[in-house]
Amino acid sequence: MNKNQQLQNLNKKWTEECQCELKKTATQAVPGDGDAEADIVFIGEAPGRSEDIQGRPFVGAAGKFLDEMLALINLKREEVYITNIVKYRPPNNRDPLPEEKAACREWLLEELKIISPKLIIFLGRHAMNNFFPALSISQAHGKLLIKPFKNISTKYFFPLYHPAAALYDGSMREVLKEDFKKIPKVLKEIEKRGA
Repeated sequence: MNKNQQLQNLNKKWTEECQCELKKTATQAVPGDGDAEADIVFIGEAPGRSEDIQGRPFVGAAGKFLDEMLALINLKREEVYITNIVKYRPPNNRDPLPEEKAACREWLLEELKIISPKLIIFLGRHAMNNFFPALSISQAHGKLLIKPFKNISTKYFFPLYHPAAALYDGSMREVLKEDFKKIPKVLKEIEKRGA
Protein backbone atom coordinates (compact mmCIF):
# COMPACT_ATOMS: atom_id res chain seq x y z
CA MET A 1 0.00 0.00 0.00
CA ASN A 2 1.55 3.34 -1.01
CA LYS A 3 1.54 6.47 1.15
CA ASN A 4 -1.41 8.03 -0.71
CA GLN A 5 -3.56 4.98 0.02
CA GLN A 6 -2.39 4.95 3.63
CA LEU A 7 -3.42 8.59 4.00
CA GLN A 8 -6.81 7.96 2.37
CA ASN A 9 -7.44 5.10 4.79
CA LEU A 10 -6.25 7.20 7.73
CA ASN A 11 -8.52 10.12 6.80
CA LYS A 12 -11.50 7.81 6.32
CA LYS A 13 -10.87 6.17 9.70
CA TRP A 14 -10.46 9.46 11.58
CA THR A 15 -13.38 11.17 9.83
CA GLU A 16 -15.53 8.45 11.39
CA GLU A 17 -13.72 8.11 14.73
CA CYS A 18 -12.56 11.63 15.64
CA GLN A 19 -14.31 12.80 18.80
CA CYS A 20 -13.75 16.51 18.15
CA GLU A 21 -16.75 18.61 19.28
CA LEU A 22 -16.27 20.84 16.21
CA LYS A 23 -17.73 18.04 14.09
CA LYS A 24 -21.16 19.18 15.24
CA THR A 25 -20.83 22.66 13.73
CA ALA A 26 -18.47 22.10 10.77
CA THR A 27 -19.67 21.19 7.27
CA GLN A 28 -17.08 18.43 6.91
CA ALA A 29 -13.62 17.28 7.97
CA VAL A 30 -10.68 18.96 6.27
CA PRO A 31 -7.84 16.43 6.15
CA GLY A 32 -4.35 17.24 4.90
CA ASP A 33 -3.68 17.62 1.20
CA GLY A 34 -0.67 17.38 -1.10
CA ASP A 35 2.25 15.08 -1.87
CA ALA A 36 2.32 12.04 0.41
CA GLU A 37 6.06 11.73 -0.35
CA ALA A 38 6.79 15.40 0.44
CA ASP A 39 9.99 16.51 2.17
CA ILE A 40 8.09 19.42 3.73
CA VAL A 41 4.86 19.38 5.72
CA PHE A 42 3.16 22.67 6.55
CA ILE A 43 0.94 22.63 9.62
CA GLY A 44 -1.63 25.37 10.12
CA GLU A 45 -4.16 25.95 12.85
CA ALA A 46 -7.68 25.02 11.68
CA PRO A 47 -9.84 25.23 8.56
CA GLY A 48 -11.61 28.51 7.80
CA ARG A 49 -14.84 29.11 5.89
CA SER A 50 -13.48 28.34 2.38
CA GLU A 51 -11.74 25.19 3.65
CA ASP A 52 -14.90 24.02 5.43
CA ILE A 53 -16.85 24.37 2.17
CA GLN A 54 -14.23 22.80 -0.15
CA GLY A 55 -12.84 20.17 2.24
CA ARG A 56 -9.20 21.18 1.51
CA PRO A 57 -6.75 23.12 3.69
CA PHE A 58 -5.52 26.62 2.79
CA VAL A 59 -7.81 27.38 -0.16
CA GLY A 60 -8.96 30.83 1.02
CA ALA A 61 -7.08 34.14 1.03
CA ALA A 62 -4.33 32.83 3.38
CA GLY A 63 -3.92 29.85 1.05
CA LYS A 64 -3.44 32.13 -1.96
CA PHE A 65 -0.70 33.97 -0.08
CA LEU A 66 0.87 30.62 0.87
CA ASP A 67 0.88 29.62 -2.83
CA GLU A 68 2.55 32.96 -3.64
CA MET A 69 5.27 32.30 -1.07
CA LEU A 70 5.82 28.74 -2.31
CA ALA A 71 6.39 30.21 -5.77
CA LEU A 72 9.11 32.46 -4.26
CA ILE A 73 11.16 29.33 -3.54
CA ASN A 74 10.17 27.51 -6.75
CA LEU A 75 7.78 25.11 -5.10
CA LYS A 76 4.24 24.23 -6.08
CA ARG A 77 1.50 23.30 -3.68
CA GLU A 78 1.42 19.78 -5.20
CA GLU A 79 5.05 19.24 -4.08
CA VAL A 80 4.42 19.79 -0.37
CA TYR A 81 1.87 18.50 2.12
CA ILE A 82 -0.42 20.93 3.96
CA THR A 83 -2.50 20.09 7.01
CA ASN A 84 -3.88 21.61 10.23
CA ILE A 85 -3.71 20.69 13.91
CA VAL A 86 -7.51 20.74 14.02
CA LYS A 87 -9.44 19.14 11.15
CA TYR A 88 -12.78 20.94 11.61
CA ARG A 89 -13.62 24.63 11.35
CA PRO A 90 -14.16 26.37 14.69
CA PRO A 91 -17.34 28.53 14.67
CA ASN A 92 -16.65 32.06 13.36
CA ASN A 93 -12.99 31.09 12.88
CA ARG A 94 -12.30 31.41 16.61
CA ASP A 95 -9.08 29.86 17.99
CA PRO A 96 -9.32 26.11 18.53
CA LEU A 97 -9.73 25.11 22.19
CA PRO A 98 -7.18 22.83 23.92
CA GLU A 99 -9.66 19.92 23.97
CA GLU A 100 -10.33 20.34 20.22
CA LYS A 101 -6.59 20.24 19.52
CA ALA A 102 -6.27 17.17 21.74
CA ALA A 103 -9.15 15.40 19.94
CA CYS A 104 -7.42 15.82 16.55
CA ARG A 105 -3.83 15.24 17.75
CA GLU A 106 -3.58 11.50 16.96
CA TRP A 107 -4.90 12.13 13.44
CA LEU A 108 -2.12 14.69 12.87
CA LEU A 109 0.59 12.48 14.37
CA GLU A 110 -0.45 9.53 12.19
CA GLU A 111 -0.38 11.79 9.09
CA LEU A 112 3.18 12.83 9.96
CA LYS A 113 4.20 9.24 10.59
CA ILE A 114 3.03 8.15 7.11
CA ILE A 115 4.61 11.09 5.25
CA SER A 116 7.82 11.11 7.28
CA PRO A 117 8.96 14.57 6.07
CA LYS A 118 12.45 16.01 6.46
CA LEU A 119 11.06 19.31 7.74
CA ILE A 120 7.86 20.40 9.47
CA ILE A 121 6.92 24.06 9.03
CA PHE A 122 4.51 25.59 11.51
CA LEU A 123 2.16 28.24 10.14
CA GLY A 124 1.36 30.31 13.20
CA ARG A 125 1.61 30.04 16.96
CA HIS A 126 -1.14 27.45 17.46
CA ALA A 127 0.65 24.90 15.28
CA MET A 128 4.00 25.66 16.92
CA ASN A 129 2.64 25.62 20.49
CA ASN A 130 1.08 22.22 19.81
CA PHE A 131 4.68 20.90 19.78
CA PHE A 132 6.62 23.66 21.57
CA PRO A 133 4.19 25.04 24.18
CA ALA A 134 6.67 27.41 25.84
CA LEU A 135 7.85 29.21 22.70
CA SER A 136 6.64 32.57 21.45
CA ILE A 137 6.15 32.87 17.68
CA SER A 138 7.56 36.42 17.71
CA GLN A 139 10.87 35.04 19.00
CA ALA A 140 10.97 31.68 17.20
CA HIS A 141 9.78 32.59 13.66
CA GLY A 142 12.36 32.03 10.93
CA LYS A 143 14.61 29.88 13.15
CA LEU A 144 15.28 26.16 12.80
CA LEU A 145 14.18 24.24 15.89
CA ILE A 146 15.70 20.83 16.50
CA LYS A 147 14.01 18.47 18.93
CA PRO A 148 13.29 14.74 18.70
CA PHE A 149 9.72 13.62 19.44
CA LYS A 150 8.78 10.06 20.24
CA ASN A 151 6.20 9.52 17.48
CA ILE A 152 7.58 11.80 14.73
CA SER A 153 10.39 10.78 12.39
CA THR A 154 11.76 14.29 11.83
CA LYS A 155 13.33 16.42 14.53
CA TYR A 156 13.51 19.57 12.37
CA PHE A 157 10.88 22.29 12.74
CA PHE A 158 10.64 25.78 11.27
CA PRO A 159 8.04 28.21 12.67
CA LEU A 160 6.55 30.98 10.54
CA TYR A 161 3.84 33.52 11.19
CA HIS A 162 0.49 32.36 9.86
CA PRO A 163 -0.16 33.67 6.32
CA ALA A 164 -3.45 35.14 7.59
CA ALA A 165 -1.43 37.47 9.85
CA ALA A 166 -0.07 39.16 6.71
CA LEU A 167 -3.61 39.73 5.47
CA TYR A 168 -4.48 41.69 8.62
CA ASP A 169 -1.12 43.43 8.99
CA GLY A 170 0.67 44.42 5.79
CA SER A 171 4.04 44.80 7.54
CA MET A 172 3.99 41.05 8.26
CA ARG A 173 4.06 40.24 4.53
CA GLU A 174 7.75 41.07 4.19
CA VAL A 175 8.68 39.26 7.41
CA LEU A 176 6.89 36.16 6.19
CA LYS A 177 8.48 36.34 2.75
CA GLU A 178 11.98 36.77 4.23
CA ASP A 179 11.45 33.81 6.56
CA PHE A 180 10.04 31.76 3.70
CA LYS A 181 13.12 32.40 1.57
CA LYS A 182 15.20 30.66 4.25
CA ILE A 183 13.45 27.31 3.64
CA PRO A 184 15.79 26.05 0.83
CA LYS A 185 18.82 26.84 3.05
CA VAL A 186 17.19 25.09 5.99
CA LEU A 187 16.63 21.97 3.83
CA LYS A 188 20.29 22.02 2.76
CA GLU A 189 21.33 22.32 6.39
CA ILE A 190 19.16 19.30 7.29
CA GLU A 191 20.65 17.27 4.42
CA LYS A 192 24.16 18.16 5.65
CA ARG A 193 23.21 16.84 9.06
CA GLY A 194 22.16 13.61 7.36
CA ALA A 195 18.45 13.67 8.16
